Amino acid sequence: MNIESVEKAEHLKLIEIWEASVRATHDFLAEADLQELKPLILQQYFDAVDLRCVKNENGEIQGFCGVHDGNIEMLFIAPDARGNGIGAMLVAHAIKAQGALKVDVNEQNQQALGFYQHLGFKVTGRSPVDGQGKPYPLLHLAL
Repeated sequence: MNIESVEKAEHLKLIEIWEASVRATHDFLAEADLQELKPLILQQYFDAVDLRCVKNENGEIQGFCGVHDGNIEMLFIAPDARGNGIGAMLVAHAIKAQGALKVDVNEQNQQALGFYQHLGFKVTGRSPVDGQGKPYPLLHLAL
């Protein structure tokens, strides 16, 4: 598996992976909030980050990571590809090649928190709301 840049034409596949991943890991997120986020991510957020993805031997995207200004802004793995080291591979690349040193994690997403802590990130702060001002507290982590 290799890490590759993401083409604009692949954004529809990324949003499919995003939604499947969020449904698998963000059970605290209200359906209305998920539906509100989806077009924002597709139309704005993907273009605001340096996107990289991992593809399998058939060329299918298995997961992706977006970095902006030293922050991992998004990391999503297709549910059927989780547990295969793809997330750790993307984070290692984000740190080494994209200069990422920070990440924000939903406080309710204990899986993600444990994942980043396992990779050496430490909690440095907390916000009571997410980036959209919704009541989903964020934990700020840094290496």
